[in-house]
Amino acid sequence: MKEEDRRPDSEQLLRSIQNADGPPGGRLKIFFGYAAGVGKTYAMLEAAHRAKEAGVDVVAGYIEPHTRPETMALLEGLEVLPTKTVTYKGISLKEFDLDGALARHPQLLLVDELAHTNAAGSRHTKRYQDIQELLRAGINVYTTVNVQHLESLNDVVASITGISVSERVPDNVFDSAYQVEVVDLEPADLLERLREGKIYRGPQAAQALDHFFSLKNLASLREIALRRTADQLESSPRFQGEVKPKAGEHILICLSGAPSNAKVIRTAARMAKAFHGAFTALFVETSDFASQSEQDRKRLRDHVHLAEELGARIATAYGDDPAVQIAEYARISGISKVVLGRSPRKRGFTSPKNLVDRLNELAPDLDLYIIPDQTARQSKRLRRLRQSQEKFSPKDLAKMLGILLLCTLGGALFSHWGFANSNVIMLYILGVLGIAMVTTGRSYSVAASVLSVLIFNFFFTHPYFTFMSDPSYIATFGVMFVVAFLGSSLTTRMKRQARLNAEKAYRTAILLETSQKLQKAEGSQAILALTAHQLNKLLDRDLVIYQREENGELSPTLFPVSPETNCQGLFNQIHKKATKKCQKQILAPDTFADGLFAPA
Repeated sequence: MKEEDRRPDSEQLLRSIQNADGPPGGRLKIFFGYAAGVGKTYAMLEAAHRAKEAGVDVVAGYIEPHTRPETMALLEGLEVLPTKTVTYKGISLKEFDLDGALARHPQLLLVDELAHTNAAGSRHTKRYQDIQELLRAGINVYTTVNVQHLESLNDVVASITGISVSERVPDNVFDSAYQVEVVDLEPADLLERLREGKIYRGPQAAQALDHFFSLKNLASLREIALRRTADQLESSPRFQGEVKPKAGEHILICLSGAPSNAKVIRTAARMAKAFHGAFTALFVETSDFASQSEQDRKRLRDHVHLAEELGARIATAYGDDPAVQIAEYARISGISKVVLGRSPRKRGFTSPKNLVDRLNELAPDLDLYIIPDQTARQSKRLRRLRQSQEKFSPKDLAKMLGILLLCTLGGALFSHWGFANSNVIMLYILGVLGIAMVTTGRSYSVAASVLSVLIFNFFFTHPYFTFMSDPSYIATFGVMFVVAFLGSSLTTRMKRQARLNAEKAYRTAILLETSQKLQKAEGSQAILALTAHQLNKLLDRDLVIYQREENGELSPTLFPVSPETNCQGLFNQIHKKATKKCQKQILAPDTFADGLFAPA
């Protein structure tokens, strides 16, 4: 965006800074971009110089160190607040000095990188929380942020670029800004700047060109950034008191501890903003809630916090049938749309329908939106295919004993009705075949074959309640065991073969998909990223790939299976093990923290 296009807005903001007699509290201006290198920090520093020329007390609180001389040159002539040093795990980190900024208390403070996560030991976890404290103290703030760091857009950007960032800013912080200035640059010009080494240098620049910085990706991100800025105008404090569109929609999501629930919340938040509607997050507490694992409870708390950050009103309902509670709440509250994650169909005779089917019956006037979770479905399918056949299961043991009990009761009825023992034998053989079908391991059907012979001998042959007392039945017992064992073995083999065929088909589909995608991939980094992603799907494992640089050092790249993975903790764990094993010099995480595949 040209300087003359920005100047009127800047002057207007300067006048408001100098003359505003409104309520206490500073005003926030965000320089907003769609990718690194568009010139956010440069534009912010230019605006700061104009403010200083207009007589405003301006201080640079924190400017991210760049390898861009044109940007850093603009710091000349501005007062720069000293940073504070924080030591974390033996590493000295430079952080923004919040207390120093509050003590200096300028009219206008520059704080770069709104989405930054502060080092452990800082007063606030996130830099946007530092800025909120500065605003409450009456200090006006200029800051910068990219579109991929907005919470509600995280899934959208990740689907375009294949990269999910963990440093995110709640949308209400962005929407509360007094002014948002889009720092725009044509994607072709941005790519040219990258090739000239003005954004990243060396291998990092080549990696960016091969993966994130494609013309298609940048064009999509630019469009998202412009649309999001237009949406922000409606909630900006600059337009308080003006007539806004009335909320015509009321969107509801259901909170849960499922990993995919975060994606559902973000999708619903975007829909609520697009429809200018209300947004409610409902948690249905059932009697099973008390028995939930601590991991599920923690995820649920995180999802409640996420929904609050995205502007949702939290509500709770109680009952053992979530579909009934959701339908009743929707009727009372005037809900028009419900956003749900895909729920599996329950098996059995008592609950043949899933939540979506029940809601369609109970509230046919509601619009239901189902958000797919491809990653979760692939992971569940892969884990199901790899289940160990011989793993002990109390549930399978109960099935085996229950079927044998039913066969014994049936045999007692047959004897009471005067049926021959051959009919009882056939009943036990049928039971063994049933056990082979409903259990997962061969050991259950083998044990059932032995137990069925012993139970038949104990209850149905003379003398009763003894074992092997009549030699004439030995041949009968042997034939019965062989028939039961062979039948169960054939049934188990068929189940195992079907499972192996399903796993083989899954692997073949992944390999075919990999072959097709590799033909379209351009550049070594794109091929590497694609290969790692396909290995994630095939093996259901997080990967760290080490590439040898020209100087002989190893550069690590993390490829997590799930976007919800704690990348920093996972990376530190794997990186530590690899360092001990290899005993080689490996780049520390902070060396490439600005890289495209750096752990967040």
